[in-house]
Amino acid sequence: MEIKKQITGPLGVNTYIITDSLSKEAVIIDLGGDFDTIYEELTNKGYKIKFILNTHGHFDHVLGEGGLNETHPEIPIYMHKDDEYHLNNIEKELKIFGINQNVQKPQITEYIDENSKLSIGENEIKILHTPGHSKGSLSYLIGDYLFSGDTLFYMSIGRTDFIDGDYDELINSIRTKILTLDDKTTIYPGHGPETMLYKEKNFNQYVKIM
Repeated sequence: MEIKKQITGPLGVNTYIITDSLSKEAVIIDLGGDFDTIYEELTNKGYKIKFILNTHGHFDHVLGEGGLNETHPEIPIYMHKDDEYHLNNIEKELKIFGINQNVQKPQITEYIDENSKLSIGENEIKILHTPGHSKGSLSYLIGDYLFSGDTLFYMSIGRTDFIDGDYDELINSIRTKILTLDDKTTIYPGHGPETMLYKEKNFNQYVKIM
């Protein structure tokens, strides 16, 4: 399994392209833009996009998904039901950030939660519901790799000043769902550089274990 990071969209989202060379399956996490480029590169290498996963519904993480249900209906798009509000208000939230553009609202194929069963090749994708940055925030664990969206960053945490953000809920999500993972887990956040869980446990001022 290989992981490639591509920075997309106006707010520099980390879009992750995960590929499995044996099954020739690919999974995209947080498609903030550049779909055509990503699709062409994967297709040229013989990969088929199995599905697109969203860690949450904020516009910067889903901008590349509008209209895909029409142009590529074979590619499912998954997200948690609790973040549907953000998709329904995507243009309003864009304007809050000073971005005036007409966008197509992404169409979610299926809403998922911790009971949903997903995989890439023979690798299980474990779903963790990690609310706090938004009500429907999800993190995805594949082996020793965690895609944390905007829940946990390198030496920082996600914002909680949005309409459905909650600081206490975010800290609880990190402490009960993420810090309990193996220390050697690599964290791939929604923005910025990757990090290691043991570093965050010991040095992240927001969540470090005393």
